[in-house]
Amino acid sequence: MLTRFCKLLMRTSLLQVTVVCLLFVGVGCDKNALSSAPTQLQTNSVSASAKPGADSPVVAAAKAQIGVMTIYDPAYVGLAYPGGDVPKDRGVFTDVVIRAMTKGKAMDLQQLVHEDMRSEFDQYPKNLGLKKTDKNIDYRRGPNLCCYFERQGFALEKTDGRQDFKPGDLVTCLVGNRPHIMIVRDRVTAGGTPLIIPNIGSGTKEEDRLFQYELTGYYRLTVTHTPTVRAIR
Repeated sequence: MLTRFCKLLMRTSLLQVTVVCLLFVGVGCDKNALSSAPTQLQTNSVSASAKPGADSPVVAAAKAQIGVMTIYDPAYVGLAYPGGDVPKDRGVFTDVVIRAMTKGKAMDLQQLVHEDMRSEFDQYPKNLGLKKTDKNIDYRRGPNLCCYFERQGFALEKTDGRQDFKPGDLVTCLVGNRPHIMIVRDRVTAGGTPLIIPNIGSGTKEEDRLFQYELTGYYRLTVTHTPTVRAIR
């Protein structure tokens, strides 16, 4: 009897050791599984706070796009006119601004830019190789938007002072050698740098990248400014 008991005890001990070893090997495949708390990967994580006195409908309209526009898609699309737009889940950097202005300031940039280009085509950039206006795409091109904003008197002197930027301001820059435009948020980092809302290749996001790229332009749309729009037939 004693011999049989000892053999049973030995088999039980070996089974427990085998189970423990298998569990250890399985956990070892995941580096984070051994930590006492789960680890979350965060991209462009910042410690941010609200900017005093911030109340911008443009910023609110831009924030509403976060998590909605998730695809960077520069495809040419035939659009309705006026008020045309590509599907809400996709677009390029200019579409963040266009949608924010539509909702935040009731500005239809498709119609506004098209109208202005039709009347003053020679004033718009020549480096895009344009021969005539195209209401489907003209307003979605960064250089054309900047030209329109300058012609409307929205341009300000470029600055690198963090305190100069206000929520809802528009900032242009070069990402590589490509023009880009982004919206200044109503939150700042712990160091006082305003956050921005761009679409730099992976959808609309809040990011701490204001001074990451070479700034090329700075615009502020006044509250009282209402561009005149004539019906185009």
